[in-house]
Amino acid sequence: MKLRVFAWSVVLSLAFTLSTAFAVAQNSAATPSDGKSPTPGQATASGNTAAPAQTGSQSADPLKRPLTEQQKKANSKALKQELSGTYKKWLSQDVIYIISPEEKAAFKQLSNDEERDQFIEQFWLRRDPTPDTPENEYKEEHYRRIAYANEHYAAGIPGWKTDRGRIYIMWGPADQIESHPTGGTYDRPQSEGGGETTTYPYEDWRYRYLEGVGQNIELEFVDPCSCGDYHLTTDVNEKDALLHTPGGATMEEQMGLGTKTDRLDPFAANASPSQGLQNSKEFDKLEMMAKVQAPPPVKFKDLEEVVSHKINVNLMPFEVRTDFVKVTGDTVLVPVTLQVKNKDITFISKDGIQRGTVNIFGRVTGITGRVAQTFEDTVQVDVPTELLEKTIEHSSLYWKAIPLRPGRYRIDVVVKDINGDRVGTWSHGIMVPEFNEDKLASSSLILADQMEKVASKNVGSGSFVIGETKLAYPHLDGADGKPASFKRDQRMSLWMQVYNLQSDEKTKKSSANIEYEIVNMANNQAVLHSSESTDAMGSGDQVTLEKSLALNAFPPGVYKLTVKVDDNVSKQQIAPSVRFAVE
Repeated sequence: MKLRVFAWSVVLSLAFTLSTAFAVAQNSAATPSDGKSPTPGQATASGNTAAPAQTGSQSADPLKRPLTEQQKKANSKALKQELSGTYKKWLSQDVIYIISPEEKAAFKQLSNDEERDQFIEQFWLRRDPTPDTPENEYKEEHYRRIAYANEHYAAGIPGWKTDRGRIYIMWGPADQIESHPTGGTYDRPQSEGGGETTTYPYEDWRYRYLEGVGQNIELEFVDPCSCGDYHLTTDVNEKDALLHTPGGATMEEQMGLGTKTDRLDPFAANASPSQGLQNSKEFDKLEMMAKVQAPPPVKFKDLEEVVSHKINVNLMPFEVRTDFVKVTGDTVLVPVTLQVKNKDITFISKDGIQRGTVNIFGRVTGITGRVAQTFEDTVQVDVPTELLEKTIEHSSLYWKAIPLRPGRYRIDVVVKDINGDRVGTWSHGIMVPEFNEDKLASSSLILADQMEKVASKNVGSGSFVIGETKLAYPHLDGADGKPASFKRDQRMSLWMQVYNLQSDEKTKKSSANIEYEIVNMANNQAVLHSSESTDAMGSGDQVTLEKSLALNAFPPGVYKLTVKVDDNVSKQQIAPSVRFAVE
């Protein structure tokens, strides 16, 4: 239904533009400065504590500011003393794979936080593929990749630190992946000497083209410990589990044209024909490997843009919900959901269709008053005339996911009903949590109508998509404080991620028990209790919980859902909860 599409695309544009800051906004009238804001839908991303330039002024790019040798030494010395954890994490985690050596050197020469904020803002603006639009797609995609790597490539260490995570973050999903998670029998091609052997787990990634690297790039990752820790290699023999044991000789070795000892020596004088061919390409492999691990080229130059908006304030009700999902140790994805009741939208007839139009504007500011991001979107709801009466009973949603650093922010949202000339405002402070690596934590606990997996090409992008899951129609608490409501004939879906599970020193795997409990708040009686273990979910430091529950057996009333997580290794415990109503 177009109504649902409206809601989702609206939400998409709203959520991602929130990035780093918290300013005092007025509920009556405001003239915000528009900075770049990030979003999978339509917004801008300056996702850093950077502040855009003040209207009418421009600041010099720190990369271009000349420094004397004495200033460079002084700044370098001061860096070790005053560089806060936030900036260190940004440099050593968030952008470690994409920042150029020149940019890194320039950043280390900056002398105060104001210059660092400005540098970070310009860093993302240089890479913005669509500078004439509010959103920064490059930044949005970068943080989506980090979140995906953490969820899929963790191996005793966060996924972004692994070789597969690094390549995925830098170059995105491969065009083709050949995966052998358990190894097994392997028939060598003639170029590798022929014959049959047994391999460790391995994956071959193929890219048709990588800018600055070349065409038809093939990368191989091998897991010799069978523990999930795949590492990038240029040695075709590394996956051979029989290389250091009797058996597993190549066809050429069986014919006396070479030996395993020669195969272990890349420059052996008596190398077999295929090994000699491999050796002749050794420098080509090393050159390719150096290119593929270098920061991707920066496509866009410096850019500054300031846009002013005037906001009128009136009365139009709507609800807003903010959630928090970990991306890295210093970056949090903040999905923002906006809900407007269709009865509050004015519809006009046009060509047999009832059309409602809503304008949305938002701003995120920090405690210093700097505008971090703004977002704006126009949403249309088209409904056949005969369905209007039924449509009025429902609501429309707008969703956007924005990367922010831990800290306090203020979000200001304005919604205008164009046909009815009604305007509503919402201003609220949020505290983006810091997910310390040694502390067990979780994302927000989100309830929705249903969940569904998205195609691999759509992972992390699109309305209501977090990672590889689409949360169809998440439910919001009412502005009057009433909990999110479901019908008895519906199913309720639960989504939550658990972070920082500790690994056992011997097994290198995490272990935790998870309990789900629903209590009727009218009589405080438990109506549902179930449990499971993370042992079947993988061995990483992060797990995603996805459950679906039929509500037809629940009497009308208000309930409390609690998810209790016990880490058996660190002995830490968390128990996030959420209320919901059944009608």
